[in-house]
Amino acid sequence: MSWHTVPATAAFAKPTAHGDRWRALHGSSAASPLLAPEFVAAALSVFGTGKELLAWHTDGAAVDAMAIITPARLGVWETFQPAQAPVGFWLQHDAHSLAPALHSLLRALPAPALMLGLTQCDPMLMERAPDTATVCTFDYIQTARISIDRNFESYWNARGKNLRANLKKQRARLLQEGVVTRLEISREPHEMAAAVADYGRLETTGWKAAEGTAVDPDNVQGRFYRTLLEGFAAIGRASVYRYYLGEQLAAMDLCVEGGGCVVVLKTAYDETLGRQFSPALLMREDACRGMFEAGTIERIEFYGRVMEWHLRWTDEVRTMYHVNAYRWAALRRLHALGARS
Repeated sequence: MSWHTVPATAAFAKPTAHGDRWRALHGSSAASPLLAPEFVAAALSVFGTGKELLAWHTDGAAVDAMAIITPARLGVWETFQPAQAPVGFWLQHDAHSLAPALHSLLRALPAPALMLGLTQCDPMLMERAPDTATVCTFDYIQTARISIDRNFESYWNARGKNLRANLKKQRARLLQEGVVTRLEISREPHEMAAAVADYGRLETTGWKAAEGTAVDPDNVQGRFYRTLLEGFAAIGRASVYRYYLGEQLAAMDLCVEGGGCVVVLKTAYDETLGRQFSPALLMREDACRGMFEAGTIERIEFYGRVMEWHLRWTDEVRTMYHVNAYRWAALRRLHALGARS
């Protein structure tokens, strides 16, 4: 049993045995779209520095763990974690063997490798293992999902009265004003460049434009989302939702799919519409209705920190977590003392 490492960007830049290995382990373990090779490849191609390593662990002929890791500071390594990736890039068959896997990887990394961090782990994808003398877990954020386990009417009637009444009132007003709403879904690779451009124009109507963080086709965020969505669209797993009020583009969702779920990566709406309408909420209702009726999706994942608006749509909340592994138990105790001081 041993770990092997190669430069990660080259391993995912084109079809290789390494990418095939990742795809096989992904399909047989945590098949989330956030850990699909298309997501990893897009993140590395846009945000990689060249220091990232692809590591894989073999047990006999079988690969039972893989990760994208990067040096954080002297003696410390962690999973590659660009801000646009909701979870750290770690795949493993059995969470109960996490501690041994982390220890053996620490020994296989270039010296001095004293600590290894797994960032933003999802308990739905990898069960939270118990702490040991050299491994500890700690809370990150709470995140929300909607399970599609009933018909839409039952789900919708279980939502708060204020949400349902507010959206019903908005729809009545739009009808009275003769404004027709429509939801469009784009899935083809050749549609993704225009989708990212449209999304960027929506974000420029709001606070992100003022802060310089809005998506733009020519900035690093725009390049990432175009690369990502085109990669997922090529395998039939990208979905971009556009919501129109009349002929005006009012809201958008950028989503990826796989493993029985849809992950809403980004949401934007036209903030110039003011407070009389909530186009993102109107879009969410129509999109959810479609997913419930189609019956092909098991859950809708939001990721990100739970906000008040999430709780209007669901009461399903779970806690994501980080993992720290230390080469020696004394290092863990020392780190804990330093964190408390």
